[in-house]
Amino acid sequence: MTARPRPRALTATALAVALLAAVAVGCAPPMDPARSAAATSAHSRLAAGGASGPSGAAGAALPPVVDRVRTHDKVVFLTYDDGAERDPRFVELVRERRLPVSMFLTDSVVGPGYGHFARLREVGANVQNHTLDHQTLRGLPYAGQRAEICGQQDKLRERFGIRPRLFRPPHGLYDPTTLRAAADCGVSAVVLWTKGASLRPGAIVLVGPPQVEETLRLLREVRERGLRVARLEDYL
Repeated sequence: MTARPRPRALTATALAVALLAAVAVGCAPPMDPARSAAATSAHSRLAAGGASGPSGAAGAALPPVVDRVRTHDKVVFLTYDDGAERDPRFVELVRERRLPVSMFLTDSVVGPGYGHFARLREVGANVQNHTLDHQTLRGLPYAGQRAEICGQQDKLRERFGIRPRLFRPPHGLYDPTTLRAAADCGVSAVVLWTKGASLRPGAIVLVGPPQVEETLRLLREVRERGLRVARLEDYL
């Protein structure tokens, strides 16, 4: 004679079916706290840092576009582009003054000069991304922009063992596709520079050539205005 199912077994089966139904209609587990904090941080940077492009198709946070840092600290940030200048005096200046400068490097411009920037990193400089070939990105298709940005991320990882968080588009020109490609390459902020000659707290300064002479001039102005040079990476 066949035994009749126990009521407890029926209850367990019914519970399993109910759980499967809940998953089928889209019930999701709570967001991981770390991911939630990262999303909140990205949103805060976006609101504080300046203009940005639209959200990605999947809702992924795009990096903010920053031309100055909104801070009450009396600090400015010195940045240098391309990597064409390789004056050994600049390495000594960075070492002696302990300058937390940021170098946005282009692979085709640096060429065989990566050793110079390795020495700069040893004395406190930071290396960031400025594309492989210094192409104007605005208007290029996604694949081309991604190749320029991710390609330099890979080069810098091979050279220095790092994947930069910051990216500066050549000539400061970008479009929404740039932001999407930058996000997909692991960039957390797209960095432009503060327009105008006057230094004020939060200014991101693009230092032109000649590096040593222009940096010394800026340092005098920074001191006269009661400011100091800070590490950009600590604020973005």
